[in-house]
Amino acid sequence: MTRDLRRDALDGIRDILPPAIAAIPIGLLCGALGAAKGLSPAEMALMCALVFAGGAQFAAIDLWSWPVPVATLVVSTLLINSRHILMSLSLARRTGHFTWGQRLLGYAVLADENWAMAERRAAGRALTPAYFLGMGGFFYLNWLVWGTLGAVVGAAIGDPARIGADFAFTALFIGLVVGFWRGHRSTFTIAASLVTAALVYRFAGPPWHVAAGALAGIAAAWLAAEPEEVPA
Repeated sequence: MTRDLRRDALDGIRDILPPAIAAIPIGLLCGALGAAKGLSPAEMALMCALVFAGGAQFAAIDLWSWPVPVATLVVSTLLINSRHILMSLSLARRTGHFTWGQRLLGYAVLADENWAMAERRAAGRALTPAYFLGMGGFFYLNWLVWGTLGAVVGAAIGDPARIGADFAFTALFIGLVVGFWRGHRSTFTIAASLVTAALVYRFAGPPWHVAAGALAGIAAAWLAAEPEEVPA
């Protein structure tokens, strides 16, 4: 690995380190909940490795029963993960110079956190494969380790709400949103997404609020855009 590649990869790991630390209690909780539903540490590790989507995993574990409600699980996780389509589209213009394999690996480990860091990086300089893959790979391994460990220790973790650990991801996402704030148009977009998601969650329940909030945010961003910013 050349010096530039190594530096970019280390930059990616450094930038994703705070979100990775915030993910530790969430990964432990996810693993513990899986163990409580009867999943072994090996099965939990396989879920973390193949799915790698915290929200979808929590939804699947919550719905887990016997016989497994396959159709409900598929629809729920599809709606929750539909936001990855939008994140991938937003990064497509940033990764056009990547090889096919680099894009495949990078998007396979895409999460809200490394998407936000990639967009922030791209706002100031070119997004390189070393940065994107170093960041995504580290975050992926972090989730795999702590999700599996959560299944090992199981109920010994206790309720994370007692120490406020359940708020870790919420606080992290608030920080990410604030980092993308660009004035009144950002406020309008965030507010539209927030209010829509909250209303749909209240009256329709999860997981519909995820897709509804995303679509409302897209519509608000389009309405608030200047004429020259709207694609012809």
